Amino acid sequence: MDWGMQNRLARMFSATSSNSVMLAVDHGYFMGPTRRLEDVRATITPLMPYADALALTRGVLRSSVPPSSTTPIVLRVSGGATILQEDLSNEAITTAMRDASRLNVSAVALSVFVGSPHEHQSLVNLSRLVDDGEDAGMPVLAITAVGKELEKRDARYLALACRVSAEIGAHVVKTYYCDGFSKVVEGCPVPLVVAGGPRLENDRAALELAHHAIEEGAHGIDMGRNIWQSDHPVAMLKALRAVVHEKATVREALDVLDQEVGQTPAPAKLPA
Repeated sequence: MDWGMQNRLARMFSATSSNSVMLAVDHGYFMGPTRRLEDVRATITPLMPYADALALTRGVLRSSVPPSSTTPIVLRVSGGATILQEDLSNEAITTAMRDASRLNVSAVALSVFVGSPHEHQSLVNLSRLVDDGEDAGMPVLAITAVGKELEKRDARYLALACRVSAEIGAHVVKTYYCDGFSKVVEGCPVPLVVAGGPRLENDRAALELAHHAIEEGAHGIDMGRNIWQSDHPVAMLKALRAVVHEKATVREALDVLDQEVGQTPAPAKLPA
């Protein structure tokens, strides 16, 4: 791995903990204006100082992130389907590597849909992106997507999807937490970061997910809705940092959350 590739990875992962707290705000590429992400700039501005990386599309990067920002960017480069389609797996690469390089991002990300009707297409997309990334010194993050089939989030499926992604050449893999997650970690030779998924019932549940994932070997959390749909997003992000970088217990993280909530007013609630 050459210096440029190593440098980009080092921007996103702490030298002390070897972990990363990524803030996912790329939902609009297939979901449109998601609740509390309607105005992306307003949502991410107070959160960016506490994120180790920001996952988004080039359109949002250009429109909503000031060029003076030093927060590393994970650029979503796949797409081609929306929630109006029953099958979300029909994706292609939508952003060229030369544009990712021009934007000075730290990594590029795409979804792979193992077991879907477009499995072959998505894995070939990953292969081509890795080839382009090696030429450009750009890390590739593979996302083991499950589309609308949430029942696929079991250890057997995720272990297969993560291992295949690593075998093709992904430098980091984003996946879901599941029962038996340590087996998924053991079978994947590159770092895993865990997705937050849909909004959980409360902040405690999101912190518990993060704690279990880190305890079982994940190298980070890539969370979106469980941060910016929280009533106290900045406080929630700081609590997650305690879990991911300091190995705080859930109780300790809740203490951080409560302390921060006492100092920071909640944003105005939006209609559901």
